[in-house]
Amino acid sequence: MEPTTLRAGRLATFAYFALNGFLMGMWIVHIPAVEDRAGISHAVLGWLLLLLGAGAFVGMQVAGPLTDRLGARVVVPVGAALCSAAVVLPGLATNVWALGAALLVLGLGNGCLDVSMNAHAVQVERGYRRPVMSAFHATFSLGGVLAALVGARTLSWGWSPAATLGGVALLGLAAAALAASALLRPEPAARTKAAGDATPDEGAAPLGGGATARRRTPRRIWALAVLAFMLMLCEGVANDWSVLHLRDVLDAPAATAALAYGAFSTAMTVGRLLADRVAARFGPVAILRYGATLAAAGLTVAALSPWTPSALLGWTLFGAGLSGCIPQLFSAAGHAEEDAAGVNVSRVAGLGYLGMLAGPTVIGPLTHLVPLNLTFFLPVAFCVVAVCAAGILRDPRPEPRTPESVVRV
Repeated sequence: MEPTTLRAGRLATFAYFALNGFLMGMWIVHIPAVEDRAGISHAVLGWLLLLLGAGAFVGMQVAGPLTDRLGARVVVPVGAALCSAAVVLPGLATNVWALGAALLVLGLGNGCLDVSMNAHAVQVERGYRRPVMSAFHATFSLGGVLAALVGARTLSWGWSPAATLGGVALLGLAAAALAASALLRPEPAARTKAAGDATPDEGAAPLGGGATARRRTPRRIWALAVLAFMLMLCEGVANDWSVLHLRDVLDAPAATAALAYGAFSTAMTVGRLLADRVAARFGPVAILRYGATLAAAGLTVAALSPWTPSALLGWTLFGAGLSGCIPQLFSAAGHAEEDAAGVNVSRVAGLGYLGMLAGPTVIGPLTHLVPLNLTFFLPVAFCVVAVCAAGILRDPRPEPRTPESVVRV
């Protein structure tokens, strides 16, 4: 592959990750305004958000096989266009039914874009022959930061959600179209295998009449998916409970409590910007093992600390430790089988997304039994499991690499 083509594909992948983070961030920023426009309560909104998650999960499972069959070059722009067009729908909703339908469609677009762009990121990483996945996930976070800044400004100007999100939708559609031509074409080997349904593959169960059944997902992929579920549940706990922890357990002022999530998300972003270099030097197993160790230690410090500064330090360490873990799981799933990268990524991303949604669902009921800070030892336990299972990232079929084989463009 030509270095210029590979570089363009990498830049396009950055663009789609940033676009996805920006689109979802703009929705999050406008949640209070959308809630008021639809005339619903917080409790109803909580149930409606499950439709967003359900749509995303379905989109992920649909996009995986389509990406393997048609190529990420086709599916990524379609997913980005769907997600961009759908982001305006919640801003137009005036009742609970319209908002529910809008969130379902938005989730579907988000899930399609999420899986297909991660599958393309795996293809780019395969071309570079060195880790580049974590930087893409960092760009997603930066897109969310940009959304927070833009959304805060437009809200201060008094713009309606429909106007702002409509403008965002148009920008997203333009970006999706402009970046599409730079996406990499499907690799010849993967395209041939995906098209040749008559060729038996390892792990496929034969059907009667000599036909070949749909490929079975390997047990290693399901193990990666379970790890993604646990670690993204940990991330969901930080998203939903870090601020409440400082405010309710440590009696910190509201402005100070907000720093907990800020510290966590900043550490996540910085860690992902650095994780590729660390993975190239020490390997993905080390990233997961020592990252999960740091995350477990950080959350333990936050949970047990009686002081706000040390709790903030704990949330920072928690974010830094988790930062590189999920990208390694996605990368391992995508590289496991070249001709089934989309399906495998969809399994890991789908179960991981359910884990992120499960964070508030699990922690909330536990607070009726124990104080909030003690519920954090459940995600600590999940981090410990990840430490023990880190060896699963070791490639069972290692490909020898020499320094000359590493593409640097």
